[in-house]
Amino acid sequence: MTTGWQGVAALVSAVFAALSGSGNPAPIDDYGWPLYPQPAVVHPFEAPPQPWAAGHRGVDLKGDAGQPVLAAGAGTVSFSGVIAGRGVIAIQHPDGRRTTYEPVDDRDPLGTVEVRGDRIGSLAAGGHCGSTPCLHWGLLVGKDAYRDPLMLVQDRRVRLLPLG
Repeated sequence: MTTGWQGVAALVSAVFAALSGSGNPAPIDDYGWPLYPQPAVVHPFEAPPQPWAAGHRGVDLKGDAGQPVLAAGAGTVSFSGVIAGRGVIAIQHPDGRRTTYEPVDDRDPLGTVEVRGDRIGSLAAGGHCGSTPCLHWGLLVGKDAYRDPLMLVQDRRVRLLPLG
């Protein structure tokens, strides 16, 4: 068992990893918002208790129908098609992350090389936010580990306050 400052350091490291889901609690400089200007979050990420259970595997960002959808980071379009009647695009990033975007019309084709901020399509009307157009933005790490995409753009570092 670790005691003293080593124990505190191990605890802080574990808290950082738990909050970020990947061990990287600060925003990642190579990524940006997929809509401009910075959108409101309509529905946050909700990790499922088990991989097969219900959850919200991404965030919903308020937008306008026809608004450009932007590549959150550099990478290559690894999927561009329609799933369940909605246009979906996915970008595989060099760091192993994959971002997904839906519903998107006028999507860039499979294999397109993107840089951060490139227009990859336009936000389609409809979707699952009712009468409010929204972009469902997802993040996968590895093969199928869903994470909160806001970790790419928001500072979510734990700040410890002094005792007493």
